[in-house]
Amino acid sequence: MDTSDTNASSPAASPATDRDEANMASIARQAIVDEKRDVYGYELFDRSVAHNAHTAASDAALLFNALSYAGAEALVGKKTVFINCTHDSLSGGHLELIHPDRVVLEVPALPAEATQENIEACLSTFAALRQRGFRLAFDQNLLRRNYASWLPMASFVKLDMQSFAIEHAEKLVKFAQTYTRAQIVAEKVETAEQFEHMLGLGVKLFQGYWFAQPQLVQARTIRPTQTTIIQLINLVRQQASTEEIEELLKKDPTLSFNLLRFINSSGFGLSCEITSFRHAVMILGLKKLFRWAALLLTTSRAGGTPPAVGQTAVVRGRLMELLTAELLPPEECDHAFVVGVFSLLDVMLSQPMAKALESVALPQSVVDALVHNQGVFAPFLDLTRACESGDEAAFARAANALQLSNHQVNWAHLQALSWADNLASEVI
Repeated sequence: MDTSDTNASSPAASPATDRDEANMASIARQAIVDEKRDVYGYELFDRSVAHNAHTAASDAALLFNALSYAGAEALVGKKTVFINCTHDSLSGGHLELIHPDRVVLEVPALPAEATQENIEACLSTFAALRQRGFRLAFDQNLLRRNYASWLPMASFVKLDMQSFAIEHAEKLVKFAQTYTRAQIVAEKVETAEQFEHMLGLGVKLFQGYWFAQPQLVQARTIRPTQTTIIQLINLVRQQASTEEIEELLKKDPTLSFNLLRFINSSGFGLSCEITSFRHAVMILGLKKLFRWAALLLTTSRAGGTPPAVGQTAVVRGRLMELLTAELLPPEECDHAFVVGVFSLLDVMLSQPMAKALESVALPQSVVDALVHNQGVFAPFLDLTRACESGDEAAFARAANALQLSNHQVNWAHLQALSWADNLASEVI
């Protein structure tokens, strides 16, 4: 779908403008209409990221922004939401955070080099999503012979009117009607002739510039500080009590505001409004609360900081935790996680590290490592940074100082990267 818009470029922004833009969720929507041209639903596109940055994490962030930050009622009302997905994002735990009734997941074809085995391997994911109540939309590649096993999984088939001659439309429509129970969507409809022709073939849903170009919807976000988000993540990881988590929420109005707005959004699917922090925490549970907080961190852009910085911080935290697991007591491993995650706090907040840490109470051993590069965690932090640098000499020195082998460190680093990637596709 061509989603380009015609917004004029703006002059160079001031720092204040940059901060404002960092706190805006930009989501484009294009209407999908029925045969009477009434709006059936909207396809959403994330305009906060580059077009070539479509990843599992960006899928999660789009859903998160659409159903939480931007305010689902203002964006899509009570209509059905169509979201483009990657195959990685289809198995992400972030989908557990939303109610499936109003969400259609658009599934792309696999790359041209995919084997029949690759195609068949997707079926278990599709079946699990359908069992949870999600509907799946496929493009016209679904009608090719090698995708025959996917046909029963389709709730929608989208036919691209710009990719075939109109005289071939009848054959495609009849095939889809014969072998699937899916509703057909004629997309990229640009002329009255195309609309009338597809309507005559029994097509009931339409999308394209002839009806409406994508509209850009911007909503101001109210984002909590990344320090507070990380505090929440750490509390959840330690399986803190509801009372402890509630106390943190009470201390940060923006964090509590975002949580209540999210849990009361139409995407979450509750029938009654939640106004109590305690009630919100109990409904979400620790697993979903962790995912929500982690997504909040990785999509947060305080001071214009790219989300990749938050992702790197999460990798560091997990790597520090794994590296200390064999050498330090369990409670120190928790502190090591905090050291790693907070090690980029100066970048996130655009402040010197000592200044950034003033807003959060931390053990002295954590402060010593972050501010002075001293204490029990300092050599682990050195090794964590060396893993990123590509400096083999620095890596060897740091590993030898802790008497850790290359194999031990590399295994821990791969585990940390995998853990962070899974977190990104689950929430983030």
